[in-house]
Amino acid sequence: MALKLPKIIGHRGAAAYAPENTLEGIHTAADMGVEWVEFDVKLTKDQVPILFHDETLERTTNGGDTPIAQLTYEEIRQFEAGSWFADSFAGIKIPTLEEALEVVIQHGMGLNLEIKPCPGREKETAEAALDVLSQVWDEHDRLLISSFSHVSMETALDMAGDWHRGFLLPEEWPENWKELAEYLDVSTYNVNGNKVTRDEIDELLDLEKPILAYTINDSDRARILQGWGVDAFFTDAPDVLKDAIFRVH
Repeated sequence: MALKLPKIIGHRGAAAYAPENTLEGIHTAADMGVEWVEFDVKLTKDQVPILFHDETLERTTNGGDTPIAQLTYEEIRQFEAGSWFADSFAGIKIPTLEEALEVVIQHGMGLNLEIKPCPGREKETAEAALDVLSQVWDEHDRLLISSFSHVSMETALDMAGDWHRGFLLPEEWPENWKELAEYLDVSTYNVNGNKVTRDEIDELLDLEKPILAYTINDSDRARILQGWGVDAFFTDAPDVLKDAIFRVH
């Protein structure tokens, strides 16, 4: 079943307007008319998949520099994850993947779930996340699994081969990227839209699969990439990009 990809995917919810990787971020994206969101999934010490990006709590909570992998879910729930962004979000919590999926489904949105494992937990993070997903998600055309970890992606291929996988390309592409992408049987190529070159996009266009660019918040860059053939954009500011890429030329 082909993916029903929109032009705009809310990055970590709508990260310019609400704290990233929170239920509030997903609600905010939905209120802005965003059809799909992207968020990151990590694993707590006691195997609970949560929405979180960094290795430690420091940047987006009041939890200091403790690694996520050393904390249980109950310990993580003691911290708040909103006031770093704005006082109006003070007191909100890091959500579980299960909670986040409920909100995404409630709003009828599609999802790019990025598996963001702590070092050494690539397989188990993917297994835990996919297990939760499999219990509640049944729209194959509105779900994309991605990860910079090839082990996590291989786990996704083994566990849920009928779900679409997005191949995340870093700024410096690995030499064997084509072989990896073919092995993982990917449905999209997700590239660093601020660094990718016209030649690299041309190379991807030959493969005839959707090209998604992350993380684009500049309207001029979005229009350039769209002109090159990029199909969709991850953005912190969906309204800014909406004005840019749907503008009549």
